[in-house]
Amino acid sequence: MNKITGKVWNFGANVDTDIIIAARYLNSSDPEHLAKYIMEDADPLFTSKLKRGDIIVAGENFGCGSSREHAPIALKAAGVAAVVAPSFARIFYRNAFNMGLPIFELPESLEIKEGEEISIDLDNGEITNNTKQKTYKFTPIPDFMQELIATGGLINYAKKEMKVNK
Repeated sequence: MNKITGKVWNFGANVDTDIIIAARYLNSSDPEHLAKYIMEDADPLFTSKLKRGDIIVAGENFGCGSSREHAPIALKAAGVAAVVAPSFARIFYRNAFNMGLPIFELPESLEIKEGEEISIDLDNGEITNNTKQKTYKFTPIPDFMQELIATGGLINYAKKEMKVNK
């Protein structure tokens, strides 16, 4: 997974975990169930428009609010390939990596508009707006966090490490 390419969906700043997945759906921890309701309070038709591999681009402080890991689980299960924002709430940041959801800090994220196509090149640390032919450098992801994404999250990473160290 060295390159991610997808259509952009825009959301503003301070998107909290209740917007990502409303508390009324947390009576289940089944990822497929949660996936049906992502961003419903921001856009009730969002899941019907979203295609597997699409990318959310948002404003600062994405994932603020409660510390539920349901938010990145639901986004990943719905097929969101990545989230790009200038900043992420601290707990969401860690939960996203633990669940294997790629997230990227890009101060210029709001220059990327809904419907445009972007490519995220992990090897070169670049996000290219393919629609406008503009390239940005994103904040580097620590090697360990990259390993978490590559293995699909912390649990898969731990299983892999257990096999290697036997």
